[in-house]
Amino acid sequence: MTRTSLAVLAPARGCDCGSCPFFMGDAAAGLTPGVEPVCSGSNSDCAYCSCARAEAVGSGASSPCGQCPIRCGSRVDIAAWMADVGGTMSFEDLVLEAVLPEDLPRFIPQVDGHAVAGFDEDLGWPAYGVGLRRVFSPETHRIYPKFDGATAHEALGLRPGQLAVLVGYGEDPLVEAFWTRRHDLIPALAAQRWDVVLAPNFSMYGNQPRAEHLLNFRRNLLIATELASAGLCAVPNLYWFRKEDLDRYLAWFADCAPAAIAVNLQTFRTEEDWELMALPGLAYLSTGVPAGTAVIVTGSSRADRISTLLELFGSRLHLVSQNPQQYARHGAQMTSEGRVDRQARVEDLFAANVRFYAGLVENSPARR
Repeated sequence: MTRTSLAVLAPARGCDCGSCPFFMGDAAAGLTPGVEPVCSGSNSDCAYCSCARAEAVGSGASSPCGQCPIRCGSRVDIAAWMADVGGTMSFEDLVLEAVLPEDLPRFIPQVDGHAVAGFDEDLGWPAYGVGLRRVFSPETHRIYPKFDGATAHEALGLRPGQLAVLVGYGEDPLVEAFWTRRHDLIPALAAQRWDVVLAPNFSMYGNQPRAEHLLNFRRNLLIATELASAGLCAVPNLYWFRKEDLDRYLAWFADCAPAAIAVNLQTFRTEEDWELMALPGLAYLSTGVPAGTAVIVTGSSRADRISTLLELFGSRLHLVSQNPQQYARHGAQMTSEGRVDRQARVEDLFAANVRFYAGLVENSPARR
């Protein structure tokens, strides 16, 4: 694919910026038909630049692209991938219409889907989250029988008025299988009547080709719009790698004003990840998130990080965490002094942990 060919808009082979329609280095790129200047160039630390297909070219070997999990301009099927996302890397055509439930709590405990009623017996919490792998099988790539033909509320045993939140995150094979089968799975989720769906998140790693980033940023928003079109309250997950990615989100916010956005921080485990990637991006996002847009964060359980998130997003912040159940199952209670082992019922520890995290979200100081 080159700039002179308008048949299919696709990233250039070999991450060749000089012939890539997404490269923004050309001052006239924004005025050239068939060009979307959204990328400042290839990744210097990409581990896929000398891929097996490049080695196979001219050798007569068959292409290994069918076994490769990475999308790049050198793939033999890159045009099909571009068609699958609508033939563009832009966000401008994506409109997300959803209304977040007014009674969605600031803290949402994520549970494994078993014995929710037992955990909730003396708690009466307004909402519970369940991960995608508890609903969509990683092995069979089908909806589990528990959720097949039942509403989410029935399957989880929730009380009237409690909210069911699907946390659509998972390991790469799971979310890729969901993407492939989404046209059948999205209507099934709609029939389950989830109150909120955090849309599946397609990964971003620093050692991937830039085309993979751009495709996955687009897919993260696109699948949320498809879920919303089916009648679900869908919240898109945001990932980023460069400032230009964040700028594109801010421009999309200005046009779309989504009811909520989600950020999965589960992969930012180290202090370096938090300081160098997560925190600067979150701070920049906070400058342009519309006033009426909620920010739903998963994977942050440290009190200091929760306090920082509150300083950035204030009362718009909602936190989803598996920690209350995980700690309770291991006989532990979270306190302001840290983890404390207790001789107590799992249900009581769970309730105490939920109240502790809710207190962090609701009581920490915030600038706005």
